[in-house]
Amino acid sequence: MLLSAAIAADHDSSRWEKYIDRFEAADKKKLPEPGGVLFIGSSSIRMWKTLKKDFAGFSVINRGFGGSQIADSTHFAERILHPYKPRQIVLYAGDNDVNAGKSPETVLADFQQFVKTVHAKLPEARISFIAIKPSLSRWKLSEKMVKANALVRSDCAKSKRLDYIDIWQPMLGGDGKPMPDLFLGDGLHLNAKGYALWTSLVKPRLAKRE
Repeated sequence: MLLSAAIAADHDSSRWEKYIDRFEAADKKKLPEPGGVLFIGSSSIRMWKTLKKDFAGFSVINRGFGGSQIADSTHFAERILHPYKPRQIVLYAGDNDVNAGKSPETVLADFQQFVKTVHAKLPEARISFIAIKPSLSRWKLSEKMVKANALVRSDCAKSKRLDYIDIWQPMLGGDGKPMPDLFLGDGLHLNAKGYALWTSLVKPRLAKRE
């Protein structure tokens, strides 16, 4: 509880309560089986409507809530992560963090806190961080995003339980900028082609059930 209190002091996650309540209501009807792969994070996870089809053969759980930051997934881990006892957690967050003004160093610190929170109760769980994506609408923040990604990548290299999945470079075109045909009209969220690319990059990194 002290951990949650410390996070709450720096970051207010209360705006997401209604979304978390919905997840909990669904869990009461049918709790996902343990040992699955949990996808958690912001809107790029929430809007991944083809997740189950894209990862057929894996027991996947979608717990994305749009607009969230890394600290939000940490804050709600006790309610929408730990109960599922996943063997692997795939996190996409950090995009909104940088957009909100957080420094790359803060993104790293928040990721490290997420890892500590997860491994406190699930010490063997593998945590895969999907790199902050390059996007048309937030390209002005690209330098900070590249630095945040580099810091997290370096941190992940220190532990066999951590994994960094690079989707940044594959989403860039020959001009070094985000490929427009991967995005919806808002230039931020992925379209079907964008998710197909992510699937091809994430699937090889999922841990098979032992």
